[in-house]
Amino acid sequence: MLFRLGRWAYRRRWLVLGVWVAAAVAAVVVATASGGKTNDIFTIPGTESQRTTDLLERRLPAYGGGQTQVVLATHGSTRITDAGPRAGVEEAFRRLGEVPQVALAVGPFGGDQVSREGRVALGTVQFTVEPGKVSEAALDGVERAMRPAEEAGVQVEYSGSVYPGWRTEVSELPELVGIAVALVILLITFGALVPAGLPVVTAIVGITLTIMGVTAVAAVVNIAEASTTVALMLGLSCGIDYGLFVLFRHRNNLLAGLAGEDAAAMAAGTAGGSVVFAGLTVIIALCGLSVVGIPFLTIMGLCAASAVLVAMLIALTLLPAMLGFAGPRIVRFLRLPRRPGHLERVARTAATHPEDTRGAAWGRFVVRFRVPTLIGCVLLLGLLALPATRMELGLPSGAAKPTSDTQRRAYDLLAEGFGVGANGPLLVVADDVAGRDVVARLTRTLGGLPNVAAARPIAGRGRLAVIEVVPRTGPNDPETADLVHRIRDDRAAVEGDTGAHILVGGNTASNIDVSAKLSGALPAFLVVVVGLAYLLLTLAFRTLLVPLKSIVGFLLSVFAAFGAQVAMFQWGWGEHLFGITPTETVSFLPIIMLAIIFGLSSDYEVFVVSRIKERYSDTGDAVGAVADGTGRAARVVTAAALIMFSIFVAFMVTDDPTIKAIGFSFAVGVLLDAFVVRLTLVPAVMALVGARIWYHPRWFGRHVPDPDIEGHRLTASGAAGI
Repeated sequence: MLFRLGRWAYRRRWLVLGVWVAAAVAAVVVATASGGKTNDIFTIPGTESQRTTDLLERRLPAYGGGQTQVVLATHGSTRITDAGPRAGVEEAFRRLGEVPQVALAVGPFGGDQVSREGRVALGTVQFTVEPGKVSEAALDGVERAMRPAEEAGVQVEYSGSVYPGWRTEVSELPELVGIAVALVILLITFGALVPAGLPVVTAIVGITLTIMGVTAVAAVVNIAEASTTVALMLGLSCGIDYGLFVLFRHRNNLLAGLAGEDAAAMAAGTAGGSVVFAGLTVIIALCGLSVVGIPFLTIMGLCAASAVLVAMLIALTLLPAMLGFAGPRIVRFLRLPRRPGHLERVARTAATHPEDTRGAAWGRFVVRFRVPTLIGCVLLLGLLALPATRMELGLPSGAAKPTSDTQRRAYDLLAEGFGVGANGPLLVVADDVAGRDVVARLTRTLGGLPNVAAARPIAGRGRLAVIEVVPRTGPNDPETADLVHRIRDDRAAVEGDTGAHILVGGNTASNIDVSAKLSGALPAFLVVVVGLAYLLLTLAFRTLLVPLKSIVGFLLSVFAAFGAQVAMFQWGWGEHLFGITPTETVSFLPIIMLAIIFGLSSDYEVFVVSRIKERYSDTGDAVGAVADGTGRAARVVTAAALIMFSIFVAFMVTDDPTIKAIGFSFAVGVLLDAFVVRLTLVPAVMALVGARIWYHPRWFGRHVPDPDIEGHRLTASGAAGI
């Protein structure tokens, strides 16, 4: 089927090209017309913090929307309560009340929010809408309104759920750097300009279509900015890699003497089968994020899965069409000044005498020394994984930001003036409150709890009251999480006989709930994703042991990547190298890594093992097939992994510590999985097990269809002559 599809795309190349270009143009037009924009509106269904937010939105809208903390500071001998600074601050907060979408602006003097030394003060701005719907015009208005304070010599910084400058500026630099490095790697791999450029061109078409489609959908669905970043990472890297696998096989077919149309069709029918199963495995892993039950992760997974699906379809249709346009230029090599003809000799050796390549030498080395190789790989990955046992999860606070960021400066000033707990206050919402005396009793009870620095009522309406509880510890400190759980677990004792009913919410409690929900969903996620992928790989290779080996290898590589991330970002080993502040591991990073690294590791598993299976089907020599198949896959898998690695590393060229951590983790995971696991550990294990690795029960062979992803029957039937 894939052979026929590739041949059809080659013959009808103008039609195929026109359809893809029209689809990309249509996506751009729809995205532009829809006005869709990504946002960071997060909901966590089923958590107490979300119920608290919903209650406030219904009964006390001023506290159900976004909040900005305005941190004010003076320096030297000047105090914020001095006549000049005080007048500037009061005028600024008067103007804040006139800013669109602002429901309430409370200055530091009305709320008694001035530090004991008088040099740090805190005001709050409540918006009428949730954070993601606060307009840039409103945030610009907040900055303009604070100018009288700044003119009076007061330092003004911002933090909270929404604040001026909270949206990360999207830079095209990571994509440009990744594409440039990918081009260099492809030039080295192919030794020719046209085949080096084709995978990049087709990948750009794919990510244009995907990102514009995501933008259009964002007009009606809340899509986080991180979703487009992950979709872009995977769409670009998988698009180039899938194109590389098909194109590499096509060029080898040309060099082996096949005509252009037959070479493209055979490439689609052989390497294309591996692309399909690899792509489906990645898509299953990404869609599995919906198991977690957190909407923004579900959307992120679906966006990334759509990017991979488009990349897969392009590799099977648009790329064969482009091969038709390229014709013999695919085998037109660059000329090196001092080594004329060298690049062509290397390519022809890979196509006609693969046993003479460096990849084949590596395959023979691994097979010959399979026992020490196996032991060495396991020890290396186990050592790298050790820091993962000390992983601490949390969502990034202002402390993780660089000192150039206003949120970080606000965090430091609040910690200096009021204690670190002021950066993570809890909102205790009391319903069915009979009067002020009940609020006072609840406030006293909450203030007397361990690890509580202060408790005060901050708002009320009807029978609803909001009490702010400030912990003594920071927002990501385990003791703060203990305080949240203590209030919830001892709810009856806090409520007493007041008749009130309390809920604990706010940003800090919400972050704690997200981390808990992610941790709780991890086992179910692993069972669903790994189970489905095991079935898919079992179908692909018609054996029970190869998929099991693939999953064990994935666990080794992903936990090693976890360990490297903890050492660099949580322990601070990469503090100066990456320009980051040591902080907890972002709570959603492990589950995203498990999804993406599992999918990508299955990519390399399919590409390596399919070549081994192909050689085993031809020769019947299990051990020799491991060495030969590994050698044939080594060059293209090396190029693909280096391209993906470079794209992930390029996304570290940002000031956002969360994106840096994601890029680093993905890059290390891909590097370890491709080179240590798939090209070293896997061949060593398969050589040790021998022909038993291909075992399956007799009933399995009778009832389960053979998809023949390596194209053995296609090659044997002489389909190229059809």
